[in-house]
Amino acid sequence: MANNRIERFSTSERVLHWVVTLSFFTLVLTGLGLFSPMFRGFFLLFGGGQNAILIHKTAGVIFFFASIRMYLLNREEISTLTENDWSWIRKKGCYLSKEDCQFNLGKFNPGQKLFALSIAAATLVLGVTGIFIWAPTLFPRIIVQLSLMLHGLMFVCSIMFAVVHVYLATLGNPGTLESMLWGSVTRPWAKHHHARWYKENFEK
Repeated sequence: MANNRIERFSTSERVLHWVVTLSFFTLVLTGLGLFSPMFRGFFLLFGGGQNAILIHKTAGVIFFFASIRMYLLNREEISTLTENDWSWIRKKGCYLSKEDCQFNLGKFNPGQKLFALSIAAATLVLGVTGIFIWAPTLFPRIIVQLSLMLHGLMFVCSIMFAVVHVYLATLGNPGTLESMLWGSVTRPWAKHHHARWYKENFEK
């Protein structure tokens, strides 16, 4: 039975992914109270507003470097869209139909690639604007105000991206979460969802 499973992500890849994930959701929970007074109650989870701000800054630094690291490790794979990827995009991964589609995809499907690129871009915007917000008295007022606007906009967009990503990694695509929890997937799952990656790495 063990031979039916293959490694999809190494321990280091999974640890890095969960560091990004946990720091991201820490930023969400602490950032909601900063984003709007409606969510100030979330500060109680962190011992008050000052603690929440400190944790937000710390999580921001961790998220920034971990997210950039994850992008750099997968840059070559996620930055290229093949004809099979475009076919997946045209059919929207068959998520919106009952058709049982199978595409000849690499390690990541186009949705995962676009999500990774979006998060990498969001990371840069959030990181740069966060610097101006962190020390607002050191920069011109217009720069700080613009940074606050962009930071908030990217904050909302990142949450939407994350919600879709979580859905597709769980209910939308059963078996995907296993690879990030245990590092392995079944051979049939790999052949069906990432045929090219399977053939290149596990078929001799």
